[in-house]
Formats: sequence, structure tokens, C-alpha cells
Amino acid sequence: MMEKWDSPIYAFYHSRPRIEYVKGRRVHTFKCAARGCKVQLRRYLDSRDRSSTGNLRRHARSCWGNDAVNAACEAVDLKEARQKVVEGILHDGSITASFERKKGAVTFSHRPHTRAEMRTEISLMKTGRPGYYIPSPATVSRDVKAVFARTRTRIAKLLQEYEGELHFATDAWTSPNHHAFVALTVHFVHDGAEIALPLDLVEVAQSHSGANLAEAF
Repeated sequence: MMEKWDSPIYAFYHSRPRIEYVKGRRVHTFKCAARGCKVQLRRYLDSRDRSSTGNLRRHARSCWGNDAVNAACEAVDLKEARQKVVEGILHDGSITASFERKKGAVTFSHRPHTRAEMRTEISLMKTGRPGYYIPSPATVSRDVKAVFARTRTRIAKLLQEYEGELHFATDAWTSPNHHAFVALTVHFVHDGAEIALPLDLVEVAQSHSGANLAEAF
């Protein structure tokens, strides 16, 4: 029966499912191959959909991510999907190898990770160090905002109390999507060391003339 399993979706599960009996019914139990995932899916052999991969595909998308599943589905066969996509993710978290055989530009998705994808990423980061603490996204967001607020207060106090000369500079440029920005920096000497600090980044949607830059500053 396994010889007929040629769908790339099987690459995301252990190569040999367990044969079990549930209330007298024979089933194949597929265990997800993702590190840290304990999901096991059953397929009853006496049902009409005994060869269906629908539930396997749904879990693979939620656990491994759409990019990984799409890359596997574009593989030549199950073996290639397992070697180039699944093993690549398990090894270093990358599916780049699956794109190498393709023609044209390689594209990557920069959308935020789903909860399931984050679980896979965390599992990869903890490989070899299971006790390593990884803060939640909410904790990181809170800490970054707190650090920013404290740093801004310290810099403001330092500049207000500085008795020497402060030199301000601007750096203007246009982004590839045609948005014009100006960075504001301050330069001074503190305890014998030259200090350069970024102060702000503002959009100036007009000519970067001296008058407009002065107004933005």
C-alpha cells in the first residue's frame, strides 16, 4: 500500500506509519515529523477516504507553514520533497535548497509567522539546548518599548545638560517605493570620545532643499 503513497504531503510525517486497531478498526497512524510536534493523525482503512491526504495536508500547513507545503508540492517526487524541503527545514530551518532547481527569481515571504510556524521555529532554536528560554512575542514587544522609553529619556537628559557644542546633521534619501526620508543625528564629544546618535527619522514628501530640511528639523 505504501508504494502508492506518492503525494509530497507524506514527507512531513514519519516515513512509516504505525498500524493500530481502534475499537476493532484497523488504522494507520501518521506522526508529524516536526520537532516538538506531538500530533498524530489516524486514517481508518475500512473507510472510503482511506487514501485521502486532506487531514495530513491541513496539519502540514498549520505546523510547517504554507511556504514549506507549497515548495514540497512543487518537488519532482516524494523523495525530493523529503530530502530538499523537510530535511532542509529540520537541519537549518531553510527551504532555499528546494528553490535551487527552479528558473527565474527566487521569492520569499516576509509575512509574520503563524502560531504553528513559530512553534517550529522555536523548536529549531532549541535544538541541542532544550532548556534555553525564548520569550514570547508579547514580552519582546513590551521590553523593546520599555528600553526605547528609558533610552530616549537618558539621551534627552544627556543633551540638555551637555555644556559643550552639539553638532546636528541630516541624511536624506528616497526609498525604492518613492518615499523621501530624512534622518536626524547629533554629534559631540563625551568623556574624550566622539559620539554620534540618531535622533529621528521623518518623511519629507517634498524637495530636500535647505528650507524644507530646516523645517523638518
